[in-house]
Amino acid sequence: MTSNPQLDRHGALRHLLSIEGLPRDVLTHILDTATPFVSVAEREVKKVPVLRGKSVFNLFFENSTRTRTTFEIAAKRLSADVINLNINASSTSKGESLLDTIANLSAMDADMFVVRHAQSGAPFLIARHVREGISVINAGDGRHQHPTQGLLDAYTIRHYKGGFTDLTVAVVGDVLHSRVARSQIHALSTLGVPEIRVVGPKTLVPDSFSRMGVRVFQRMEEALAGVDVVSMLRLQNERMDGGLLPSAQEYFKTYGLTLERLARAKHDAIVLHPGPMNRGVEIESGVADGAQSVILPQVSFGIAVRMAVMSILAVG
Repeated sequence: MTSNPQLDRHGALRHLLSIEGLPRDVLTHILDTATPFVSVAEREVKKVPVLRGKSVFNLFFENSTRTRTTFEIAAKRLSADVINLNINASSTSKGESLLDTIANLSAMDADMFVVRHAQSGAPFLIARHVREGISVINAGDGRHQHPTQGLLDAYTIRHYKGGFTDLTVAVVGDVLHSRVARSQIHALSTLGVPEIRVVGPKTLVPDSFSRMGVRVFQRMEEALAGVDVVSMLRLQNERMDGGLLPSAQEYFKTYGLTLERLARAKHDAIVLHPGPMNRGVEIESGVADGAQSVILPQVSFGIAVRMAVMSILAVG
């Protein structure tokens, strides 16, 4: 019997709400399941019948074209019927509660909800109130978690580096506001990465992050020395109160990833970014478009990882 709300009584995945608390074998199973789905994109007919007859509802209460699109592509490649709810015109903007909306959609025979919400914990609330047989996937909630992004980052790292147990990873930027960083740190720690460094201005990388088992740096050059993976984060200006940063130009001067700074990492280090990138703020074009960048493969792998999560939930 398990107390984790994401797992059923046999320890199998029922919902994907957070990386935190999931055992290594569950994460590894997702990554292993994603591998054959990568090749689906190379077929003339990019479909497999895993979710045929199932209904997947994309509920994006917060905008994200990239994440919503990749979830939609993933579900359609699995042959699901995909419903994208227009939140701005939905009942929640007319005063209906979130749970009333979910109850009504459940009555339309939904099998899976993909939920993005500005409030931390919203997908957990939904998961507690859906009937047996409906799965919930967290596509990003507040500052809390973005589990499929953490998983696709882990998949990308494993693809290029072959494993996790000998790596040093640097996570750079706005860690304070980043659900991506939290999911990534939990995933890589669970999968066995021995050293994770986080670096950024003190206002965006408080010392309290050391409680997550990471090493906190304020100097970019020091943090990048000898690393295998550099994971850049987007500056989340929409979540910031005034005064956390002097200016985007000052940020780039100190924490932007340039070719010169990247040279401090290992010669075969790879560069990740969850997108969308702010060129000239977090990363210079020479790095973003360079040989060490795996930013576009991340997007392709993200579709396969989301297909894997959906297929595992459907079977469960």
